[in-house]
Amino acid sequence: MATKNNTKSPAAKKTAAKSAAKKAAAPKKARAPKEAAEKKEALPRHPKARLAKLHNSKADLAKTLAGALVAGDEDSGALTQRLTKASNSQLLRLQKVVETVKSKYGSREKLIAAIGSAQNKGNDKDYLAKLATYPLPRLLDLAPRA
Repeated sequence: MATKNNTKSPAAKKTAAKSAAKKAAAPKKARAPKEAAEKKEALPRHPKARLAKLHNSKADLAKTLAGALVAGDEDSGALTQRLTKASNSQLLRLQKVVETVKSKYGSREKLIAAIGSAQNKGNDKDYLAKLATYPLPRLLDLAPRA
């Protein structure tokens, strides 16, 4: 009659010993003190409250965005009127796009030139003219990743 062997094999003992050693050697993650988290003031979570805290009103943000978003022969006053009817979260997204374009490329024209040169179409005037008709968020999506 065969008996059941209850002992572990030597290979299983080694792996169990290694995992126990790793657990013992791994340093425990220290939690950040509450004081450090309290020093940085958090923005409100709701888009309306964030917009009010950062820009005072929707109309103020719409005026500042209209100058950067206006393309070609479009009237900035009409664009400001359209932006005041947009949602708060959309205005905040547009503001983030405008800030990104200004910090990385400087202006809309430089962004269009960067897209043209990245796609080896810097001399194609028709292509660059078509890019000029695109809205700023779409241009930023087409921009080369660096």
